[in-house]
Amino acid sequence: MNNAKINLIAADMGYGHQRAAYPLMDIAKDNQIVSINNYDGVPEWEQKYWENSLKSYEQISRLKKIPLLGSLVFSVMDAFQKIDPFYPKRDLSKPTTQEKFFYRVVKKGLGKDLVEKLNKTNLPFLTTFFVAAYFAEAQKYNGDIYCVICDTDASRSWANLDSDDTRVIYLLPSEKVRERFLMYGVPEKNLIVTGFPLPKENIGENKEILKADLAVRLSLLDTKGVYFEKYSSLIKNYLPEKTVTRPLTITYAVGGAGAQKEIGLVILRNLKDKIVAGNLAVNLVAGNRPEIKKYFEDGIKELNLDTNINIKVIFDADKVGYFKKFNQALRSSDILWTKPSELSFYCALGLPIIMSQPVGSQEDFNHEWLINLGAGIDSYDPEHVEEWLPDLLESGRLARAAMDGFLNAESMGTYNIEKLFDK
Repeated sequence: MNNAKINLIAADMGYGHQRAAYPLMDIAKDNQIVSINNYDGVPEWEQKYWENSLKSYEQISRLKKIPLLGSLVFSVMDAFQKIDPFYPKRDLSKPTTQEKFFYRVVKKGLGKDLVEKLNKTNLPFLTTFFVAAYFAEAQKYNGDIYCVICDTDASRSWANLDSDDTRVIYLLPSEKVRERFLMYGVPEKNLIVTGFPLPKENIGENKEILKADLAVRLSLLDTKGVYFEKYSSLIKNYLPEKTVTRPLTITYAVGGAGAQKEIGLVILRNLKDKIVAGNLAVNLVAGNRPEIKKYFEDGIKELNLDTNINIKVIFDADKVGYFKKFNQALRSSDILWTKPSELSFYCALGLPIIMSQPVGSQEDFNHEWLINLGAGIDSYDPEHVEEWLPDLLESGRLARAAMDGFLNAESMGTYNIEKLFDK
């Protein structure tokens, strides 16, 4: 029986906002994520507005790879969501152009219907999308309002227009982001550092799942024992001993807009011999996009490979179904290769992140965060992965990245957030 403690609100646009909401479904009303752009009864004009916004974003994201024109168009869009440099610390409370744009739509009634429906529940409003926090406050939601920050740093747009006089309580991934929101003028009493919400099925209440999976992973990532020789006492202090019974596994995840899908097939083509020999397995993550699934499956056939032998395409038409399959696949994954999106936080699961090119200002900051943490490694040319991947494995660099993420990134965000509502 669901013990509903919150209304869980996200936006069905890409994966980031719903991926952050998914781990909190256990405490959500009806165990459901309410999507502001496609819930039951959403006003037609609001649905059209969000459809057009998403279509424009995806088109521009795909345009980015076109020389000159594509980069120019993307840079103009990205300027609206740009994150200012952290230093020097200063007053950044002035609202952004992007924020003022959204507030004009809120004044026209964006979110009013949803707020009126949810007001009947008498539950706190928790969202992973900043525009929902805007309209929850503006349209007079009658309960507490919480907003989960979905990147390692955040633009001014994540704080409401009147940042110094807001009801919104921000749930932050780190102390640095707390300092950022103080620069945005948000009162200290509205800021709680919880960590990013990660899937509980990959962690366990005492990190028992996480530690068991990482113990297996380390032995596959440290092929020459270089890292273990230096840090055996550290490893033994945190992790149990585990027997390895599977091949090294790479999971390649495509973003919600489908950008960089080509890299998945480049990985297969250049590591084909290892896959066929049974020394390597690859998961290609198509998310809930059937066209990406077809692209991967067609490419696998062209390479004369088989999805039944060390290759899986992770897909589900339903996003929640996709998240479940993805999280399950991560338990037996050793390397997560992806853009530095919200998946950057998954380094806390002891997964080294091989980073493909960032797309947008927030991903630039996620990239910097992973590098500083030691948990992320910039991808070399995928066309030569068969040369540089063995070097990373033999040097122990990937094993070090796995442990750095486990030790230095917060993995208990979901549990910390749930505790806030244990009243």
